[in-house]
Formats: sequence, C-alpha cells, structure tokens
Amino acid sequence: MNDRQAEVEAAASAIRGGGLVLMPTETVYGLAADAGNARAVAAVYEAKGRPSFNPLIAHVADLEMARRIARFDDRAEALARRFWPGPLTLVLPAGDTEAVCDLARAGLETVAVRAPAHPLAHALIEAVGGPLVAPSANRSGRPSPTTFADAVEETGAAAAAALDGGPCGIGLESTVVALLDAPRLLRPGAVTRAEIEAVVGPLAEAEADAKRSPGRLARHYAPNAPVRLDARAPEPGEAWLSFGPGAPGPYNLSPTGDLREAAANLFAYLRAADRTGPAGIAVAPIPQEGLGEAINDRLKRAAGFVG
Repeated sequence: MNDRQAEVEAAASAIRGGGLVLMPTETVYGLAADAGNARAVAAVYEAKGRPSFNPLIAHVADLEMARRIARFDDRAEALARRFWPGPLTLVLPAGDTEAVCDLARAGLETVAVRAPAHPLAHALIEAVGGPLVAPSANRSGRPSPTTFADAVEETGAAAAAALDGGPCGIGLESTVVALLDAPRLLRPGAVTRAEIEAVVGPLAEAEADAKRSPGRLARHYAPNAPVRLDARAPEPGEAWLSFGPGAPGPYNLSPTGDLREAAANLFAYLRAADRTGPAGIAVAPIPQEGLGEAINDRLKRAAGFVG
C-alpha cells in the first residue's frame, strides 16, 4: 500500500467511525461524512454553521451506487451516462432512505446525487462503500474553498482526516437538475443549460422544485398536523416532541440535551409523531445556540412561520 492509498484508507476509517473528512472534488473541497449516519450529518451542519437544514448532495462512486439510493428514469440515465463522473447533480425520487438519512435529505422524499470526477473523491467513496454527503467545506456564508489550504482554514478543525487533492479544476459548485416531472434547472454550474437540453429537451422553470436543491432556502417537509413551538407541555390530543433530561418520551429529541442528537432525530421524530394522527404536535423549547439555531429554523418552517 502506497502513502496515498494509506491516506484514503485512514480517511475511510474516519468516515466509518462517524467522523468528518476534508475531500477534494473537481468543483470545490467538501466536508464529507457518511450519508446514512444522521449524527455525522448533524456534525457537518454544526461545523459549517449552516443556517438551516438544506438538502445535501449524496456523492457516489458510480451509476450502480446511485441506483441504490435514487430511482432513475430514462432521462436520468441519459444525463448520468453523458456527464458522470462530473459536475452534475440530479434530484430524483429517493430509493434507499437509510443510505441517505432524513437529515441529509432535509426530510424530503427526494435525493440529490452526483458522481464526482476527482480521483481522490472516487477512491474515498469506494473505500467507504457507500454514499457520502460533502457540502462545500466553508463556514456558511463564506466562499467555497477551492484549495486544500483554504479548506483546512475553514473547517479543518472539525475534520478527523483530510485529503489534499491540489487546486480544484472547476472551482464552482455543480449544476443541479431536478427530474421529478418536467426537467428543471435548479442551480447553474459547469454543465450548461444548452448541454442538458441537448440530452433531455427544454428545461422548465425552477421555482416549483427549488427547495430540493442544495443552497436554496425553502420550507421543507412539514407534517400534516399543526406544529406548536416553545410548548411547556402538550395539550390534549397533541403529540409531544420533548427535549432534555427527565422529559417524557417517546419523542424526546435528546434525553441528554445534546443538540447534535436532537438534529439527528428531528425529521424522523416529526414524521413518527405525525403518523399517530394527532390534533397537533407540541415541541419543547430548543436552545438557540449552535445547532439549535438550525433546529429552530427547521421547526419554524414546519410550523409555517418561514416561507
């Protein structure tokens, strides 16, 4: 095993252990984690200081891996065969929802997926054996890092390992296309509108599916039951999302008061509570600091207070 192979295996071991890794791609450097590990995904949000739980791209090694986590139609197959590996992300109906957890999908029934072209990214994904989320490795609101040094400066303190792949060849985040009804361009990038339309025909307006794209603000999954925030106790007929030591279950977001655990449980517990058919869902107060800001942002969207 040469030095580079040893670095990749060490990074894969860190990912399998729930850690984060700085990963080069041809677009920008990403902060990578196991897409199926909600605690690790929560740690990515925490490291980035991301203001809300936007859907994250699941990075795969190849089309075969992509088919396990997303449902491909003929259009998706054609785009993947034309532009993968490369800077094109496809938003598709989700397949294996355990391989890409609720938190990574922002509670949606869709998944964003791409196969990066950078050889180190490909090697790391193959070594892990499953999809990785890898949003740009910058703190939220700052420019995306396109060099190893910039990535280390931005979020290196949160990473258990880092792979230096040199400067990124493209330096711009991937193009994002939704294929849920008519093809829609959600985010422009290195793969151009004209190139996409040459494969799948004219692209529709993006607004209807903008919430499904990384980097776009939106109201994400909202339960059928009305959501009441900052509740001290549930009212008759309400399901109760509690938080902290001594709070009752079964939907205690974190019995230890751990905001990372609360973030990891948030979407699953909202959905589980909603399935009971309650008159409403009451949610205990969540501290605003750290990941609490993002949790409260998501809860406000679920309650309809943020459009």
